Amino acid sequence: MIMFQNDYVEGAHPAVLKKLVDTNMEQSVGYGEDPYCEKARARIREAIGREDADVHFLVGGTQTNLTVISAALRPHQGALCAETGHIHVHETGSVEACGHKVLAMPGQEGKITAKQVNKAYESHWTDGAREHMVQPKLVYISHPTELGTLYTKQELMDLRNVCDACGLYLFLDGARLAYGLAADGTDVTLHDLAVLTDAFYIGGTKVGALFGECVVINHPAMKEDFRYLMKQKGGMLAKGRLLGLQFQAMFENDLYMEMGRHADRLAMKLKKGLLEKGYHFYIDSITNQQFVIVEDQKLQELEQQFVFNHEMRYDENHMVIRICTSWATKEENLEKLLAAF
Repeated sequence: MIMFQNDYVEGAHPAVLKKLVDTNMEQSVGYGEDPYCEKARARIREAIGREDADVHFLVGGTQTNLTVISAALRPHQGALCAETGHIHVHETGSVEACGHKVLAMPGQEGKITAKQVNKAYESHWTDGAREHMVQPKLVYISHPTELGTLYTKQELMDLRNVCDACGLYLFLDGARLAYGLAADGTDVTLHDLAVLTDAFYIGGTKVGALFGECVVINHPAMKEDFRYLMKQKGGMLAKGRLLGLQFQAMFENDLYMEMGRHADRLAMKLKKGLLEKGYHFYIDSITNQQFVIVEDQKLQELEQQFVFNHEMRYDENHMVIRICTSWATKEENLEKLLAAF
Protein backbone atom coordinates (compact mmCIF):
# COMPACT_ATOMS: atom_id res chain seq x y z
CA MET A 1 0.00 0.00 0.00
CA ILE A 2 1.15 3.52 -0.82
CA MET A 3 0.12 6.04 1.82
CA PHE A 4 -1.11 9.53 1.02
CA GLN A 5 -3.31 10.08 4.09
CA ASN A 6 -0.95 12.50 5.84
CA ASP A 7 2.50 14.09 5.67
CA TYR A 8 4.18 12.19 8.49
CA VAL A 9 4.07 8.55 7.35
CA GLU A 10 7.83 8.51 6.76
CA GLY A 11 10.62 8.92 9.32
CA ALA A 12 13.00 11.84 8.89
CA HIS A 13 15.04 13.54 6.20
CA PRO A 14 18.48 11.90 5.75
CA ALA A 15 20.22 15.16 6.72
CA VAL A 16 18.34 15.13 10.03
CA LEU A 17 19.21 11.49 10.69
CA LYS A 18 22.85 12.11 9.82
CA LYS A 19 23.03 14.94 12.33
CA LEU A 20 21.57 12.69 15.02
CA VAL A 21 23.87 9.77 14.20
CA ASP A 22 27.02 11.89 13.94
CA THR A 23 26.48 13.33 17.43
CA ASN A 24 24.97 10.24 19.03
CA MET A 25 27.82 9.40 21.43
CA GLU A 26 28.57 12.97 22.43
CA GLN A 27 27.70 14.08 25.93
CA SER A 28 25.70 17.21 26.59
CA VAL A 29 23.54 18.83 29.24
CA GLY A 30 19.82 18.23 29.07
CA TYR A 31 16.53 20.06 28.78
CA GLY A 32 17.42 22.16 25.74
CA GLU A 33 20.33 23.96 27.35
CA ASP A 34 22.94 22.26 25.17
CA PRO A 35 25.10 23.92 22.46
CA TYR A 36 23.08 22.35 19.64
CA CYS A 37 19.84 23.92 20.82
CA GLU A 38 21.62 27.24 21.16
CA LYS A 39 22.93 26.99 17.59
CA ALA A 40 19.45 26.09 16.36
CA ARG A 41 17.96 29.06 18.21
CA ALA A 42 20.51 31.36 16.61
CA ARG A 43 19.65 30.04 13.15
CA ILE A 44 15.92 30.43 13.75
CA ARG A 45 16.37 34.01 14.97
CA GLU A 46 18.45 34.79 11.90
CA ALA A 47 15.84 33.21 9.61
CA ILE A 48 12.97 35.20 11.11
CA GLY A 49 14.95 38.42 11.49
CA ARG A 50 14.32 38.88 15.22
CA GLU A 51 17.10 38.63 17.76
CA ASP A 52 14.67 39.42 20.57
CA ALA A 53 12.46 36.37 19.98
CA ASP A 54 12.39 33.53 22.50
CA VAL A 55 12.81 30.14 20.80
CA HIS A 56 11.76 26.87 22.43
CA PHE A 57 11.61 23.27 21.21
CA LEU A 58 8.74 20.93 22.06
CA VAL A 59 7.93 17.41 20.92
CA GLY A 60 4.56 17.60 19.14
CA GLY A 61 1.87 19.91 17.82
CA THR A 62 -0.87 19.25 20.36
CA GLN A 63 1.58 19.69 23.22
CA THR A 64 2.81 22.91 21.64
CA ASN A 65 -0.68 24.35 21.17
CA LEU A 66 -1.84 23.62 24.70
CA THR A 67 1.40 24.89 26.24
CA VAL A 68 1.42 28.18 24.34
CA ILE A 69 -2.28 28.81 24.89
CA SER A 70 -2.15 28.00 28.59
CA ALA A 71 0.88 30.29 28.92
CA ALA A 72 -1.05 33.18 27.40
CA LEU A 73 -4.41 32.87 29.14
CA ARG A 74 -5.74 33.40 32.61
CA PRO A 75 -8.26 30.83 33.92
CA HIS A 76 -11.37 32.73 32.78
CA GLN A 77 -10.12 33.33 29.22
CA GLY A 78 -10.52 31.40 25.96
CA ALA A 79 -9.17 31.07 22.44
CA LEU A 80 -11.03 32.15 19.31
CA CYS A 81 -10.52 29.92 16.26
CA ALA A 82 -12.20 28.61 13.12
CA GLU A 83 -14.63 25.73 13.62
CA THR A 84 -12.21 23.57 11.60
CA GLY A 85 -9.27 24.63 13.79
CA HIS A 86 -7.00 21.85 14.99
CA ILE A 87 -7.42 22.77 18.66
CA HIS A 88 -11.19 22.49 18.21
CA VAL A 89 -11.59 19.24 16.29
CA HIS A 90 -8.37 17.19 16.41
CA GLU A 91 -6.79 17.53 19.83
CA THR A 92 -9.20 15.65 22.09
CA GLY A 93 -10.11 18.76 24.05
CA SER A 94 -6.52 19.30 25.19
CA VAL A 95 -6.95 23.06 25.54
CA GLU A 96 -10.19 22.59 27.48
CA ALA A 97 -8.43 20.00 29.66
CA CYS A 98 -6.02 22.78 30.65
CA GLY A 99 -8.99 24.91 31.72
CA HIS A 100 -9.47 27.14 28.69
CA LYS A 101 -12.49 27.07 26.39
CA VAL A 102 -12.05 27.02 22.62
CA LEU A 103 -14.43 29.60 21.15
CA ALA A 104 -15.05 28.29 17.63
CA MET A 105 -16.42 30.48 14.85
CA PRO A 106 -17.58 29.64 11.31
CA GLY A 107 -14.57 29.59 9.02
CA GLN A 108 -14.25 30.76 5.44
CA GLU A 109 -12.17 28.10 3.68
CA GLY A 110 -10.60 27.26 7.03
CA LYS A 111 -9.80 30.87 7.90
CA ILE A 112 -11.28 33.49 10.18
CA THR A 113 -11.34 37.21 9.50
CA ALA A 114 -10.48 40.32 11.45
CA LYS A 115 -14.14 41.34 11.17
CA GLN A 116 -15.22 38.12 12.89
CA VAL A 117 -12.69 38.59 15.66
CA ASN A 118 -13.82 42.16 16.25
CA LYS A 119 -17.46 41.08 16.36
CA ALA A 120 -16.70 38.34 18.89
CA TYR A 121 -14.78 40.81 21.04
CA GLU A 122 -17.51 43.44 20.92
CA SER A 123 -20.23 40.85 21.53
CA HIS A 124 -18.51 39.84 24.74
CA TRP A 125 -17.67 43.29 26.08
CA THR A 126 -21.06 44.84 25.31
CA ASP A 127 -22.93 42.00 27.03
CA GLY A 128 -24.12 42.97 30.48
CA ALA A 129 -23.67 39.38 31.61
CA ARG A 130 -20.09 39.14 30.31
CA GLU A 131 -18.66 38.21 33.71
CA HIS A 132 -20.62 34.98 33.49
CA MET A 133 -18.99 34.08 30.17
CA VAL A 134 -15.57 33.03 28.94
CA GLN A 135 -13.56 36.07 27.89
CA PRO A 136 -11.93 35.92 24.45
CA LYS A 137 -8.24 36.73 24.80
CA LEU A 138 -6.32 34.82 22.12
CA VAL A 139 -6.85 34.27 18.40
CA TYR A 140 -5.62 30.90 17.10
CA ILE A 141 -5.04 30.42 13.38
CA SER A 142 -3.24 27.81 11.28
CA HIS A 143 -1.05 28.46 8.24
CA PRO A 144 -1.70 26.39 6.19
CA THR A 145 -5.19 25.76 7.56
CA GLU A 146 -6.78 22.35 8.02
CA LEU A 147 -8.15 22.77 4.49
CA GLY A 148 -4.79 23.56 2.95
CA THR A 149 -5.57 27.25 2.46
CA LEU A 150 -3.30 30.16 3.29
CA TYR A 151 -3.71 33.58 4.84
CA THR A 152 -2.51 36.50 2.78
CA LYS A 153 -0.20 39.07 4.28
CA GLN A 154 -3.05 41.59 4.26
CA GLU A 155 -5.33 39.19 6.14
CA LEU A 156 -2.62 38.69 8.76
CA MET A 157 -2.10 42.44 9.00
CA ASP A 158 -5.84 42.92 9.50
CA LEU A 159 -5.85 40.31 12.25
CA ARG A 160 -2.83 41.95 13.85
CA ASN A 161 -4.55 45.33 13.83
CA VAL A 162 -7.75 44.05 15.39
CA CYS A 163 -5.83 42.08 18.01
CA ASP A 164 -3.90 45.23 18.93
CA ALA A 165 -7.10 47.26 19.12
CA CYS A 166 -8.83 44.66 21.28
CA GLY A 167 -5.89 43.58 23.42
CA LEU A 168 -5.84 40.02 22.08
CA TYR A 169 -2.92 37.70 21.45
CA LEU A 170 -2.41 36.30 17.93
CA PHE A 171 -1.00 32.75 17.83
CA LEU A 172 -0.25 30.91 14.58
CA ASP A 173 -0.05 27.12 14.35
CA GLY A 174 2.67 26.30 11.80
CA ALA A 175 2.61 22.51 11.93
CA ARG A 176 2.83 22.51 8.11
CA LEU A 177 4.51 25.88 7.82
CA ALA A 178 7.08 24.94 5.14
CA TYR A 179 4.30 23.87 2.78
CA GLY A 180 2.70 27.30 3.22
CA LEU A 181 5.85 29.38 2.91
CA ALA A 182 6.95 27.50 -0.23
CA ALA A 183 3.61 27.64 -2.07
CA ASP A 184 3.50 29.50 -5.38
CA GLY A 185 1.38 32.62 -4.99
CA THR A 186 1.83 33.20 -1.26
CA ASP A 187 3.10 36.59 -0.10
CA VAL A 188 3.76 35.58 3.52
CA THR A 189 7.32 35.03 4.76
CA LEU A 190 8.96 33.98 8.02
CA HIS A 191 9.86 37.63 8.58
CA ASP A 192 6.18 38.56 8.27
CA LEU A 193 5.15 35.98 10.86
CA ALA A 194 7.78 37.25 13.27
CA VAL A 195 6.35 40.77 12.97
CA LEU A 196 2.63 40.04 12.79
CA THR A 197 2.14 37.36 15.45
CA ASP A 198 2.67 37.25 19.18
CA ALA A 199 3.75 33.63 18.90
CA PHE A 200 3.97 31.04 16.16
CA TYR A 201 5.63 27.72 15.64
CA ILE A 202 7.69 26.13 12.91
CA GLY A 203 6.50 22.59 12.39
CA GLY A 204 9.00 19.76 12.22
CA THR A 205 6.99 16.58 12.74
CA LYS A 206 5.16 17.02 9.41
CA VAL A 207 8.13 18.55 7.62
CA GLY A 208 11.11 16.23 7.79
CA ALA A 209 11.85 15.81 11.49
CA LEU A 210 11.45 12.59 13.45
CA PHE A 211 9.47 14.73 15.88
CA GLY A 212 9.51 18.27 17.18
CA GLU A 213 8.13 21.78 16.85
CA CYS A 214 9.94 25.09 17.25
CA VAL A 215 8.01 27.78 19.15
CA VAL A 216 8.84 31.42 18.50
CA ILE A 217 7.51 33.86 21.10
CA ASN A 218 7.54 37.58 20.36
CA HIS A 219 5.23 39.05 23.02
CA PRO A 220 6.98 39.83 26.34
CA ALA A 221 4.05 38.67 28.47
CA MET A 222 3.97 35.27 26.78
CA LYS A 223 7.71 34.81 27.29
CA GLU A 224 7.49 34.98 31.07
CA ASP A 225 8.02 31.63 32.81
CA PHE A 226 7.45 29.70 29.58
CA ARG A 227 9.98 27.00 30.47
CA TYR A 228 8.15 26.43 33.76
CA LEU A 229 5.00 25.75 31.75
CA MET A 230 6.87 23.53 29.30
CA LYS A 231 7.98 21.40 32.22
CA GLN A 232 4.54 21.37 33.81
CA LYS A 233 2.92 20.27 30.54
CA GLY A 234 5.44 17.50 29.93
CA GLY A 235 7.10 19.42 27.11
CA MET A 236 10.64 19.75 28.46
CA LEU A 237 12.49 16.86 26.85
CA ALA A 238 15.36 15.55 28.98
CA LYS A 239 17.39 14.78 25.85
CA GLY A 240 16.52 18.20 24.50
CA ARG A 241 19.46 18.22 22.10
CA LEU A 242 17.55 15.74 19.91
CA LEU A 243 15.17 18.59 19.07
CA GLY A 244 17.82 21.25 18.59
CA LEU A 245 19.90 19.01 16.34
CA GLN A 246 16.96 18.40 14.03
CA PHE A 247 16.12 22.08 13.62
CA GLN A 248 19.78 22.89 13.19
CA ALA A 249 19.85 20.46 10.28
CA MET A 250 16.59 21.70 8.77
CA PHE A 251 17.78 25.30 8.78
CA GLU A 252 21.03 24.54 6.99
CA ASN A 253 21.32 25.09 3.23
CA ASP A 254 17.67 26.11 2.85
CA LEU A 255 16.58 22.52 3.60
CA TYR A 256 13.33 23.49 5.34
CA MET A 257 12.09 25.45 2.36
CA GLU A 258 13.41 22.85 -0.06
CA MET A 259 11.26 20.20 1.63
CA GLY A 260 8.25 22.48 1.37
CA ARG A 261 8.85 23.16 -2.31
CA HIS A 262 9.13 19.44 -3.08
CA ALA A 263 5.79 18.61 -1.47
CA ASP A 264 4.00 21.57 -3.07
CA ARG A 265 5.40 20.82 -6.54
CA LEU A 266 4.07 17.26 -6.40
CA ALA A 267 0.73 18.45 -5.00
CA MET A 268 0.34 20.83 -7.94
CA LYS A 269 1.29 18.05 -10.35
CA LEU A 270 -1.44 15.91 -8.79
CA LYS A 271 -3.95 18.75 -8.95
CA LYS A 272 -3.21 19.49 -12.61
CA GLY A 273 -3.40 15.83 -13.55
CA LEU A 274 -6.73 15.26 -11.81
CA LEU A 275 -8.26 18.40 -13.30
CA GLU A 276 -7.25 17.15 -16.74
CA LYS A 277 -8.98 13.85 -15.97
CA GLY A 278 -12.19 15.68 -15.07
CA TYR A 279 -12.04 15.44 -11.29
CA HIS A 280 -13.27 18.23 -9.04
CA PHE A 281 -11.88 19.57 -5.80
CA TYR A 282 -13.77 20.45 -2.64
CA ILE A 283 -11.55 23.48 -2.08
CA ASP A 284 -8.82 25.27 -4.00
CA SER A 285 -5.56 24.58 -2.16
CA ILE A 286 -2.09 25.59 -3.34
CA THR A 287 -0.33 23.59 -0.62
CA ASN A 288 0.42 19.92 -0.03
CA GLN A 289 -3.12 19.01 1.07
CA GLN A 290 -5.52 18.35 -1.80
CA PHE A 291 -9.21 17.58 -1.27
CA VAL A 292 -10.65 15.56 -4.15
CA ILE A 293 -14.28 14.55 -4.76
CA VAL A 294 -14.33 10.86 -5.69
CA GLU A 295 -17.17 8.53 -6.59
CA ASP A 296 -17.57 5.70 -4.06
CA GLN A 297 -16.98 2.86 -6.47
CA LYS A 298 -13.84 4.48 -7.82
CA LEU A 299 -12.63 5.12 -4.29
CA GLN A 300 -12.98 1.42 -3.48
CA GLU A 301 -10.81 0.62 -6.50
CA LEU A 302 -8.19 3.17 -5.54
CA GLU A 303 -8.02 1.90 -1.98
CA GLN A 304 -6.77 -1.46 -3.20
CA GLN A 305 -3.42 0.29 -3.72
CA PHE A 306 -3.49 3.58 -1.84
CA VAL A 307 -4.44 4.98 1.57
CA PHE A 308 -6.28 8.31 1.85
CA ASN A 309 -7.98 10.29 4.58
CA HIS A 310 -11.79 10.30 4.31
CA GLU A 311 -12.57 13.96 4.96
CA MET A 312 -16.34 14.13 4.60
CA ARG A 313 -19.23 12.79 2.57
CA TYR A 314 -19.97 15.05 -0.40
CA ASP A 315 -23.27 13.41 -1.38
CA GLU A 316 -24.77 9.92 -1.30
CA ASN A 317 -22.41 8.70 -4.03
CA HIS A 318 -19.24 10.73 -3.50
CA MET A 319 -16.62 11.19 -0.79
CA VAL A 320 -14.20 14.05 -0.26
CA ILE A 321 -10.77 12.54 0.34
CA ARG A 322 -7.61 14.29 1.43
CA ILE A 323 -4.44 13.46 -0.45
CA CYS A 324 -1.22 14.68 1.20
CA THR A 325 2.16 14.98 -0.39
CA SER A 326 5.20 15.53 1.80
CA TRP A 327 8.92 16.22 1.84
CA ALA A 328 9.41 12.47 1.23
CA THR A 329 6.80 11.75 -1.46
CA LYS A 330 8.31 9.86 -4.38
CA GLU A 331 7.52 11.10 -7.86
CA GLU A 332 6.97 7.53 -9.09
CA ASN A 333 4.34 6.96 -6.41
CA LEU A 334 2.51 10.09 -7.49
CA GLU A 335 2.63 8.86 -11.10
CA LYS A 336 1.11 5.54 -9.98
CA LEU A 337 -1.65 7.42 -8.18
CA LEU A 338 -2.46 9.54 -11.23
CA ALA A 339 -2.49 6.45 -13.43
CA ALA A 340 -4.89 4.71 -11.03
CA PHE A 341 -7.24 7.69 -11.17
